[in-house]
Amino acid sequence: MVLNRWSTIAFAAAGLLVLLGSAGYLTARFNSADRSVFLPAATTHGHYQIELACSACHDVGNGVKEQACIDCHGAELKAANDSHPMAKFTDPRNADRLQLIRADRCITCHREHQPALTRAMGVTMPQDYCYHCHVQTLTDRPSHKEFAFDSCATAGCHNYHDNTALYESFLVKHGAEPDMKSPAARPTRNLREALLAGRPKLIQPALDADAADAPAPVSPGILSEWHSTAHARAGVNCSDCHLLATKNGSGKEWQERPGHAACAACHRAETAGFLAGHHGMRLAQDLGPMTPAMARLPMRDEAAHAELTCSSCHGAHEFDTRTAAVDACVKCHDDEHTRNYAASPHAALWQAELAGRAPPGSGVSCATCHLPRETQRDGDVIRVLVQHNQNNNLRPNEKMIRSVCHDCHGLGFAIDALADPALIRKNFNGRPATHVESIDLALRRQLENKKPTTKPNTENEP
Repeated sequence: MVLNRWSTIAFAAAGLLVLLGSAGYLTARFNSADRSVFLPAATTHGHYQIELACSACHDVGNGVKEQACIDCHGAELKAANDSHPMAKFTDPRNADRLQLIRADRCITCHREHQPALTRAMGVTMPQDYCYHCHVQTLTDRPSHKEFAFDSCATAGCHNYHDNTALYESFLVKHGAEPDMKSPAARPTRNLREALLAGRPKLIQPALDADAADAPAPVSPGILSEWHSTAHARAGVNCSDCHLLATKNGSGKEWQERPGHAACAACHRAETAGFLAGHHGMRLAQDLGPMTPAMARLPMRDEAAHAELTCSSCHGAHEFDTRTAAVDACVKCHDDEHTRNYAASPHAALWQAELAGRAPPGSGVSCATCHLPRETQRDGDVIRVLVQHNQNNNLRPNEKMIRSVCHDCHGLGFAIDALADPALIRKNFNGRPATHVESIDLALRRQLENKKPTTKPNTENEP
């Protein structure tokens, strides 16, 4: 009896020690930078970089914060005039739709940690989700009756959220455009002009190299790089970037390697885009910089441990936008699309512009398509800037049409090219091997709906 009693006590004590040890281990892991032990399964391509920032998407009780989706994607959906906004499904007139699909919640269609169910763009719904609400289309539009039930989101046809380049009126308006526009050029950046109009105090008289206020000694090479830039020409001295507020707010201190916060003082929109994209989203969650080694895309081995910050692409002092437009990309990315860029027609145009054989804006770099120019209005100030959220127009790729492709190409050619995966892998070296019927169907429907008009009687007009 005594032996059994001590055995029970020993077993209970051992169990308690295991429980306390496990609790201590899990607490330590939760409070550490590596929380991977808590991941129930793999995350999607869109969120894997921030999967260890649990509170970015989850509340204290481990529920999903719907507002977190809106905080990251809301502005993009608003700009795209979301085809299926939540307001559509909270409208009592559409209450019956909620019986088919709870489309008033992001996580109905986008559930994380479900790799077996996850398809392109993080969608976890069955592929017939369009059919149940839009089955009437098969009756209203005979042209659609032979289409498969899961083909609505086929490239160049429809998207759930962003149809800005696929609306029927847009297809009709631009349906007859030639493959190439003339002139074909990207918009020109106007940061200096915009700052002079809206924030003139940021532009000061140009500085000579001997006016640099960095603590001595300073490398002559660094001084030369800085003096050759728009920063020196705009009166931006060393201390404007390196002398930053301390974390406790007690004053300012010199930082040898200032981060993106220093850039944001003048480049607010660009920094916001950078933090929203795959290059900078880890920094937005205080997780430390992204490195190519963490990426799920093919990357160059020699770049594996390079940390992605503003200066990774722009340089620490020379801020060369031409280098950032191509060279900075190919030093990390090693996928087939990137490797084929050098032999593409786009690259030939870029080299011609750099050599002065073609006008400014006519070249096509990596950044031309993946960091497109945007026009923004701030009061009376119109600014053309670079969108640094490089995945903003990436998926679905029809989002690239209005922001990039349509600057140079006709709509029909752009839709066909983006629907051809092999052509994309070749970096658009060739012509599309496929044809999307969207424009054909839209133009045909317009003709069918066109009512004959009667010529007005003008006999009595003067």
